[in-house]
Amino acid sequence: MVARHWIGGQWIEKGERHDSIDPATGESIGSFCEGGQAVALQAIEVAYKAFIGTSWRHDRRLRAQALNEMADRFEFHAEELVAILSLENGKIRSEAHFEVSMVPSKLRFYAALALTDFGRAIETSPGRYSTVLREAVGVAGVIAPWNSPVVLFIRSLAPALAAGCTVVGKLPGWTALTNSKMCEIFAEVRSLPDGVINVFSEVSSDGARAMIDSPLVPTISFTGSSSTGQAISAAGAKHLKRFGLELGGKTPVLVFADADLDKALPMIEKALTTFAGQFCMTASRLLVHRPILDHVRDLLAARLRAVKVGPAALPESDMGPLINMDNVKRVDAMVEAAISAGAKVVVRGGAFKSGPLARGAFYQPTLLEITDHELPIAQEEVFGPVLVMQAFDDEAEAISLANNSRYGLAASIWSSQIDRPHRVARQLDVGTVWINNWAVVYDETEEGGYKQSGAGRLNGIAAMEDFVEYKTVIHEINLDSNHS
Repeated sequence: MVARHWIGGQWIEKGERHDSIDPATGESIGSFCEGGQAVALQAIEVAYKAFIGTSWRHDRRLRAQALNEMADRFEFHAEELVAILSLENGKIRSEAHFEVSMVPSKLRFYAALALTDFGRAIETSPGRYSTVLREAVGVAGVIAPWNSPVVLFIRSLAPALAAGCTVVGKLPGWTALTNSKMCEIFAEVRSLPDGVINVFSEVSSDGARAMIDSPLVPTISFTGSSSTGQAISAAGAKHLKRFGLELGGKTPVLVFADADLDKALPMIEKALTTFAGQFCMTASRLLVHRPILDHVRDLLAARLRAVKVGPAALPESDMGPLINMDNVKRVDAMVEAAISAGAKVVVRGGAFKSGPLARGAFYQPTLLEITDHELPIAQEEVFGPVLVMQAFDDEAEAISLANNSRYGLAASIWSSQIDRPHRVARQLDVGTVWINNWAVVYDETEEGGYKQSGAGRLNGIAAMEDFVEYKTVIHEINLDSNHS
């Protein structure tokens, strides 16, 4: 399999060629061309010409038609996309299917918004009318990560297209075959003008830097780490570039003594192991009411020890590999540092030292118990299946510990009471709170973070704001009947 860039409705093979690697085996499964600055600049030029030279930004019916047609094509090719994503990204098949299944509804939601999005008009004084127009901002840059490249690209792409923008997408080289398959789907959308969607893949950030530095790309939608979000925001400041940022997270799970543990513990396990913990909303901090601490520790430890780590190709696998061996080493170094700093080992997972799985980037779930919430393992995003557990004595302490983070993306509360979860939710500094659940996301409701977890929102109506400008047109009419 060979992955290529998709620019102006054409396949482009340009850039240094690299192997695409199966993270479960470390073996090559294909190849891709590294994007880089020249490819990015070509894509930007094509996207700009499509923005000013086609009817795309003015024709909302065309946009709705294209988005709906795109949804149909993604449904048609879903199983092929799932297969490539599982192989290249490493997530087990059920998780890959979950990711791909979220795409059509997002496209159809924004197809509807393309038809219903409107400005407003008012007679501000007799004979003077003000009309506020919402217009596409121009070429939108979308930078999506490797952990869920399909749905996270579409999550930014769909509102950008609905608003009337053309798009340059920088997608990760580690999932280049998946990216190329998505472009094959775009190529089948007959109502989509050439140049409206342009995609290149790269492992480096040379092409991304070109997008951020270009005055022809006034807005960037970025999903990734907080440190990268800070860096690109600073780099784009000279153009006053607009950034929509969904960044890192350190999701706390608050378990009160009255929680239904039969429901909570299986969900907490999945909240750690889904996508092998490579998820901005991974439940990486477990805060437990002290009266049930011992019970939760024992039950959860047994569950994590029973997780079957293995290749996505095996139906019995509960969790796949990390994206590569470098990340295995990075995660393990964080765990070792935490243990040296005083964290107590409850379940020491880690990499496989021998056997067939030792060739792949597998990392077994790890559970550590802490008393010091300032430890780096409790403050820094791990991006792997590592959970830190800590006791709290009352509601106020639980809230204080949960908010003791520079991140504020999401949180989960477990309690059988009616009042407590809502009372606590109001006091948590996060963008999303789940009560007796985790990772429930709807196309219709906004998603994003407080503090260093981001700026702006994706999903929902608010996602359109990153891609529109407001223009006020004031028209004065002479109401004098004697005027000629």
